[in-house]
Amino acid sequence: MPLSKEDKDKIIKKYKTHESDTGSAEVQIALLTNEIEQLTEHLKTHKKDFSSRRGLLKKVGQRHRLLRYLQKENEQGFQELVKKLKLKV
Repeated sequence: MPLSKEDKDKIIKKYKTHESDTGSAEVQIALLTNEIEQLTEHLKTHKKDFSSRRGLLKKVGQRHRLLRYLQKENEQGFQELVKKLKLKV
């Protein structure tokens, strides 16, 4: 269930920090959040899909590390992103 190219482009366009930005922490966090939401929905119907559960936990950990990095480097950007994505911190 990877993101389609169109969905990925929309997310990148919405969260990019400058014109040619495709890989900043903000963009990566937004993409991971979207993938986490999709995996969560998948696991609601497929409760015994343990390999997908492991993938979900890896993505949550990666997002957590990126959020910590962003908080350390750019506190204001971190606060704005958390508010936009409605994340609990």
